[in-house]
Amino acid sequence: MFYLDPKKDYAVTGEPEDLGGAMELAANDPYQFQWWALSLIDARPYGDKKKGADTGIDGYLYYYDDKNAVHKGIVSVKSGKVSVKDIRDLGHVIDREKANLGILLTLKQPTKDMVSEAVKKGFFTSTGFGKDYPRLQILTIEEVLSGKQPNTPYTVPAFKRARNVDLSKNYSLDFGAENYGD
Repeated sequence: MFYLDPKKDYAVTGEPEDLGGAMELAANDPYQFQWWALSLIDARPYGDKKKGADTGIDGYLYYYDDKNAVHKGIVSVKSGKVSVKDIRDLGHVIDREKANLGILLTLKQPTKDMVSEAVKKGFFTSTGFGKDYPRLQILTIEEVLSGKQPNTPYTVPAFKRARNVDLSKNYSLDFGAENYGD
């Protein structure tokens, strides 16, 4: 948000940095794991981080299809065993929601049947970029931790960036004595 780099400009504590840490978080707090996993791909939680029934949607990933059109992709996060049923369910959700894109973020490796089912969902063509993108994508947490991101048109950041400032300068705020009393 402020153009700072984690681990360089500030310390990060309590957040998984590897697959082992992700597995531990998933075992100890599945909801926190879900929210953390969504943050890895700059997706936003469904329902503002409320626990409960989610109708097959854990989060949204917003992207530009052209300079003025923002669309949403559906994200599902799984920390336990996954199967082809999860891909079929996500496929139904993206159809129901009229979304072009669905992403399954999983802690476990997908099966061959899952990959095959995802491929069957085909592609959508970005009108703004004139490029085809897979409608249903599977990403493992391990892949995302290694830097892989969903194959989408330009994504809309989850948080607005603050204006860029020169951190080497000293800034002071003068609110005036009248704001502090005497």
